[in-house]
Amino acid sequence: MAVQPEGTPCWADAMFGDIEGAKRFYADVLGWTFGESSSEYGHYTQAYANGRAVAAVVPPMPGQDGRSQWCLYFASPDAAATAERIRHHGGEVLMEPMRVGDLGTMCLGREPSGAVFGVWQAGRHEGFEATATPGAYCWAEVFTRDPERTDAFLAAVFPYRMKEIDDDAVDFRMFEVGEDTVLGRMRMTDDFPPEVPSYINVYFTVDDCDAAVARATGLGAVCRFGPMTSPFGRFAALSDPQGANFTVIDVTTTEGGMPRTRDV
Repeated sequence: MAVQPEGTPCWADAMFGDIEGAKRFYADVLGWTFGESSSEYGHYTQAYANGRAVAAVVPPMPGQDGRSQWCLYFASPDAAATAERIRHHGGEVLMEPMRVGDLGTMCLGREPSGAVFGVWQAGRHEGFEATATPGAYCWAEVFTRDPERTDAFLAAVFPYRMKEIDDDAVDFRMFEVGEDTVLGRMRMTDDFPPEVPSYINVYFTVDDCDAAVARATGLGAVCRFGPMTSPFGRFAALSDPQGANFTVIDVTTTEGGMPRTRDV
């Protein structure tokens, strides 16, 4: 796949204390295979679905702590300029733009409500080699307790247009790049325990949602929601055995009509 337009999700990775356990889990649940571990880049290891790079896993650096979680990266033609906009609009730069050999330049940021994300300026590594196919990334949503600040921040940092679900009972917005809808934003309700911070939920495609959930829970994952069928597919939210949240979705199994939306 070519370099993605600015603001488009382009890569996902996660840090795991038990890297071999993570490989076994995602190999069984999503069918991933793994490349060689790169000692030059902290034993960063790419995952493949049907031979195409779709994500990566990495062990923590010495002395590094923190729970496992998926990090979504957004494409940028200039990571340094994006980092400046993150600061200027109320976010925090957690890792300054850093060149990763000839692969590209990355930085890590946190939006005002606390969700962590990455920025990727592509070099030789352009990002996902496949999307919306079994085992590959297909969608993501920002879950936030402060949607007004999150919406303003995202629209200022990236060249997004916004739409929202035309239903006063649902606080859900969508962000568009060109003609493509690339990201969702959901208000966190009281259903979420207060200790759960804002986060970005990454969706991976599967052939059969129920079978994927059965495989995942059989390996120690926790099903947080679903499976349920929507106009977008049949999906379920999971926490893997090391605590990283993600969602599986079968986009071929749908139910109901698409919701009406309105421009913001």
